[in-house]
Amino acid sequence: MYTKEDVLEFVEEQNVKFIRCAFFDVLGTQKNVSIQPSQLKRAFETGISFDGSAVTGFNDESHSDLILKPDPNTMTVLPWRSIDGLVIRMYCTIYDTDGSLYKNDTRYLLKQAIQKAKDMGVSIHVGNEFEFYLFEQGTKNPMDQAGYMDIAPDDCGEDVRRQICSYLSAMDVEPEASHHEQGPGQNEIDFRHQDPLIAADHAATFRWVVKTVAQSNGLTADFSPKPLEDQPGNGMHMHISTNKNMEAFLAGILRRIKEITLFLNPGADSYLRLGQQKAPRYISWGYANRSALVRIPAVGTKRFELRSPDCLANSYLAYTVLIYAGLEGIENQTELMAPTDKNIEVDGGVFEHLPLSLDQAKEMASHSVFVKKYVPENVLKSYL
Repeated sequence: MYTKEDVLEFVEEQNVKFIRCAFFDVLGTQKNVSIQPSQLKRAFETGISFDGSAVTGFNDESHSDLILKPDPNTMTVLPWRSIDGLVIRMYCTIYDTDGSLYKNDTRYLLKQAIQKAKDMGVSIHVGNEFEFYLFEQGTKNPMDQAGYMDIAPDDCGEDVRRQICSYLSAMDVEPEASHHEQGPGQNEIDFRHQDPLIAADHAATFRWVVKTVAQSNGLTADFSPKPLEDQPGNGMHMHISTNKNMEAFLAGILRRIKEITLFLNPGADSYLRLGQQKAPRYISWGYANRSALVRIPAVGTKRFELRSPDCLANSYLAYTVLIYAGLEGIENQTELMAPTDKNIEVDGGVFEHLPLSLDQAKEMASHSVFVKKYVPENVLKSYL
């Protein structure tokens, strides 16, 4: 872990020219303000003021001032910005002007959820699989016509993925695997299990690096759920494990999944993806069953894979509502439904289904006592 003193020493000794202080709006869009090294000590001690009324889901004009303080443990060097002196980035904690932690900061909301789990003696780890398309810049023309796990020369994204993974490794974000996915120009990069806050931080870093590398190669990275009508959509599959009561944790998520789908699939196109080409819409689980909403992998450590979320989701908020749903399952000793080995997209009539549209997802979230308990009013309004 880095301390403030470590960062200050690094900046002084390693010719750091700029410090990017990053944070997120309630939809998960990354924002930042850059400061000079001479201002870093002040940023740590008193913070950097910014206009919260200009950020989606934050304050209105009458209470607009908010404060950023960098989290030293998130310091990383930007490997593509190091020619004439280093540029580093830190994620920030957001404070109100009275010194209290800002309640609409979804990174803070996730910290609260993790703390509740710790208070219950529950340790949670999350690993993500991200899918994205690479298009010729300014078009919807895929960079290749390769398929699942094809190799070069058919797979034209091999060098791009290698560059992405190299940059991520340099930023202490270690990918576990990468390959071509089923769609033309579609790619997948996977990450090992982490503490949920680290996993969410890494998810944000990952999206940023992918878009940066794509642009530098004359390409556009598209994370949207259904960029091509007749091809597989992009998912953000979440592998989740707990140190105990995993069945009750999963049962809690399945019980609340309809109410929280808005935060896992927040775009209109999210619902064009669900129900097609291994993107599940029925509430179910099974062993090694990719047609089910939740899959228990056939090999590896015991965990479950939630397959409905997509990359439009704000990872901080998505993990927050999933953790609270799982903890509720443990508290109530919720019984897990029976597994299925059927191809549910062919024979799903006996199962409940997820919301079929963004409007349905908003309706379910807006009437959910559970959602209102854990999602602040301003945040929920932004999604509704």
